[in-house]
Amino acid sequence: MTMTSEFRTCPVTGLRIHRPAEMLIKVNAVVAIVFLAVGGLFGLLVALTRWPAVHLLPAEWFYLVLTAHGLDVLLVWIIFFEMAVLYFASAVLLNSRLAAPKAAWTGFALMLIGAVMVNVAVLQGGSSVMFTSYVPMMAAPHFYLGLLLFAVGALIGCFVFFGTLVIAKEEKTYEGSIPLVTFGALTAAIIAVFTIASGAIILLPTFLWSLGLVSNIDTLMYKTVWWAMGHSSQQINVSAHVAVWYAVAAITIGAKPISEKVSRVAFLLYILFLQLASAHHLLVEPGISSEWKIFNTSYAMYLAVLGSLIHGMTVPGSIEAAQRAKGYTNGLFEWLRKAPWGNPAFAGMFMSLVMFGFLGGISGVVLGTEQINLIMHNTIYVPGHFHATVVAGTTLAFMAITYLLVPLIFQRELILTGWAKWQPYIFGLGVAGISLFMMGAGTLGVARRHWDITFADAPLQFDYPASAFLMMGLNGMSAVLAAVGGAMFVIIIVGSVLFGKRTSGAQAEAPRPAGPSPAAVGQYGSAGTLRIPGTAVMVAVFFTTFVLYYFVNWKYLAEVWPLR
Repeated sequence: MTMTSEFRTCPVTGLRIHRPAEMLIKVNAVVAIVFLAVGGLFGLLVALTRWPAVHLLPAEWFYLVLTAHGLDVLLVWIIFFEMAVLYFASAVLLNSRLAAPKAAWTGFALMLIGAVMVNVAVLQGGSSVMFTSYVPMMAAPHFYLGLLLFAVGALIGCFVFFGTLVIAKEEKTYEGSIPLVTFGALTAAIIAVFTIASGAIILLPTFLWSLGLVSNIDTLMYKTVWWAMGHSSQQINVSAHVAVWYAVAAITIGAKPISEKVSRVAFLLYILFLQLASAHHLLVEPGISSEWKIFNTSYAMYLAVLGSLIHGMTVPGSIEAAQRAKGYTNGLFEWLRKAPWGNPAFAGMFMSLVMFGFLGGISGVVLGTEQINLIMHNTIYVPGHFHATVVAGTTLAFMAITYLLVPLIFQRELILTGWAKWQPYIFGLGVAGISLFMMGAGTLGVARRHWDITFADAPLQFDYPASAFLMMGLNGMSAVLAAVGGAMFVIIIVGSVLFGKRTSGAQAEAPRPAGPSPAAVGQYGSAGTLRIPGTAVMVAVFFTTFVLYYFVNWKYLAEVWPLR
């Protein structure tokens, strides 16, 4: 192993790893996984309470736990991990030193202090305002202060990433354009600046309001600005996990995108239009003009969707091209059958791709259509949708790349490799069930934020169809399965970091086939072929599903028209 005081060279990938960047990747990833475990436990408690046959928690505890779950998994776990991804995609992939490590450590400390402060505020009671924290509900002052500190810390991390790109360019540590994975991370960081700034802009006056220094916060203004953070944080996730898809495909099988230029244009569409999708949370607000709603939920949204459709074709297409180049050319799908499904990195990445597209993508377009949104907005369909995007999409993709980062960054071999092969499937099946069954229950009208769908203590009774109770029961079972998969992941990764055999030389092992292709992940380049018939069939199936489901929901809408 070649080493200098500041760098070491990975013997497997040939990447030159800056030690301060390596340490920051480690601590951000470890803290991220801790909050994933905590937030996942809260999520299991929420699901067991929403399961009518179990109904675990009383109302006060349910809303407290729901608040903690949303904050820990939608913001804390994912953004901590995204900081690790940003440092990896800049310093490591570009063979560069990290800009301002001390500033990066300051950002990490602020994020950690803020995340702990928010959790303390919630668990102390009196801050059960849920993830959205809508005014006039008021949380404790240190709830808002914790979020502000977390936001400032994440913003510092983004600027360290930008600075690292400048250093790599000036010191010429790479040739040509930055790699596609780094370009995707750059997209995520640009959106993150917009997102985090929006959160700070609205949370600062709200913090002063909680101290009694501001007399009033306008509710519509709060919602409009808050959703520029609340939904746009998911757009950071989309950009980051798409970059992870490309990275895992490149490292595990040497895949290159069908066209680098087209993939980069798709990322550019994210920067220009993806944040506008936050409008679908505001379509029932009477104070916002119809023109604004129509523009955001039609023309602009379709341009953002186009970016995801491009990635949805080029990622599996790149895999097919790489597999066919290896000789897997029989029929439409030999390349897919012979893919390394026993590799948890590849399996997790591909399931993330499929579930994000079929479950999260299609349901997102449905919710982003102004007319259809009105019949689903306040139902449990909405959390069903974002479990398909944030959990089945982002979390599963981040789990996948972690299996590669453990030997590369932590220099440890994986323990429990048999568990690791099964973990993505168990977790993936569980989160797919959560998404499907919540969306099914939402289609039947089940309320989004209600503690008890039986309305046992309500003065006015209301009965959902029996199938709605079945859906919520199946959702609870799926949550248990996802929790098992999540616990397996935490045990494997934490155990590997603490007790895994230290790698040395070429013995560094991630469970992958013949070997990674560092050129594919670290350099500019395209697959050089459009012969991807299997992917074309898969895309046709996707579009058929998309069209059928879209018009089924218009039929549901037509059924409520006589109620006017």
